[in-house]
Amino acid sequence: QVWLVESGGGLAQAGGSLRLSCAASGRTLDTVTVGWLRQVPGKVREFVIGITWSGNSYSIESVKGRFTISRDNAKNTVYLQMNSLKPEDTAVYYCSAYRGGDLYEPGSYEWRAQGTQVTVSS
Repeated sequence: QVWLVESGGGLAQAGGSLRLSCAASGRTLDTVTVGWLRQVPGKVREFVIGITWSGNSYSIESVKGRFTISRDNAKNTVYLQMNSLKPEDTAVYYCSAYRGGDLYEPGSYEWRAQGTQVTVSS
């Protein structure tokens, strides 16, 4: 079980940027595919963007060109750079280790109870 902790959430204006970090402890991330998921209260959790252990990224259409995922294996950390933020990006964001199955399905990632809040004001 990989233990991951998110940081970097907060409040941004529409059009602004935020960078989220996902730091791992207890295990190295260099062989782990990691995804960022998000959830709005009352809605199902959705997959947003991920990066394979080999460094290939994949994302949903609505964040292409705005969100970038990267990893620094030396720091055991995965980053999510979010630019051109929109109010609809407001959600709790979770980073999760991929456990198998469809890369774009939230159920393919480990369940996380704690995330980081991102709020985008219009």
